[in-house]
Amino acid sequence: MDPDLRVIAGQFEIDGAYVSASPWGSGHINDTYVVEFQLGSSAKRFIFQRINRRVFKDPVGLMANIAAVTGHLRRKVLEAGGDPLRETLTLIPTREASALLETDAGECWRSYLFIEGARTYDAVERPEHVLAAGRAFGRFQTLLRDLPAGELAETIPDFHHTRKRFDAFAQALSEDRLGRAQSARPEIEFVLRREAIASRLVDMLADGRLPPRITHNDTKLNNVLIDDQTGEGVCVIDLDTVMPGLSLYDFGDAIRSMGNTGAEDEPDLSKVGFSLEAFDLFTRGYLEFAGSWLEPEELTLLPLSAELMTLENGMRFLTDYLQGDTYFKTRRPEHNLDRTRTQFKLMQEMEEVEKQMAVAVRS
Repeated sequence: MDPDLRVIAGQFEIDGAYVSASPWGSGHINDTYVVEFQLGSSAKRFIFQRINRRVFKDPVGLMANIAAVTGHLRRKVLEAGGDPLRETLTLIPTREASALLETDAGECWRSYLFIEGARTYDAVERPEHVLAAGRAFGRFQTLLRDLPAGELAETIPDFHHTRKRFDAFAQALSEDRLGRAQSARPEIEFVLRREAIASRLVDMLADGRLPPRITHNDTKLNNVLIDDQTGEGVCVIDLDTVMPGLSLYDFGDAIRSMGNTGAEDEPDLSKVGFSLEAFDLFTRGYLEFAGSWLEPEELTLLPLSAELMTLENGMRFLTDYLQGDTYFKTRRPEHNLDRTRTQFKLMQEMEEVEKQMAVAVRS
């Protein structure tokens, strides 16, 4: 049943007359709506999101994270003379002065000020957007460098723990509750051949060879708002998974997203390939901000991180397919299998040009 956004919105600290509400965006996890209010002689829009409680088990902790991150970013933007209403998300409190609304039906809602004059892109339309996204995520990590990690909860434990993602895949494969393994045999073999590298980054974090960082952990192109006029990345959005992690998670996942010449769920694999141009553009933008403080080991591992994050994402799609599509939203029977195939085609091409990626990082 569709939510009554008039009732939901009325419980947030918004002075004005409710006008309309409609679904917004293309996210896989939460339900997002844009709600318009009339405030005096002008209209104002707000984002409302129903948090997926199957994915986020601790919505209170999640919202405490977002409040801490947006508050920290707001202070940093103000110190730099910027506009915090545009350069970071602005939470709208409930009438009970909470960042989170919990309904009698057990739903959890939040609201943000809508940032006008900017939009997200599900696929790369112009190379300049990749450079802008690199700058946006590099700046985002840089601004959060001095946020104490102890202030943030782990919203999804082991979210980018690639070894545990492999173990979850292996368990889903051994159970094969729906008998789907036979239809995914090439994809299953692809993962099994790469088991040895699944632990590389998490092992280096565990033994102190890589430093922990505050990271976004879901650095897709459509998690950056691109300014309509300047083409610059004005705001990083979707902060549900901001928590302690590795800088390499953010870099690698961004390359996985923006280096793909096709859609994430493209059934025609001839349209899917890896763009070295996109890798170079994102790397230049990212290192423009992060290059001054990343450690040599982190810089060396940037190409590998792209491969591992692509493998990890493919494993997540494949695991969900084997388990019956219980995590990601799907629109057709083999939607998650199509997503898996695009990731593995992409990773295979990355492996073929790893040396060229390393040259791009050094240059």
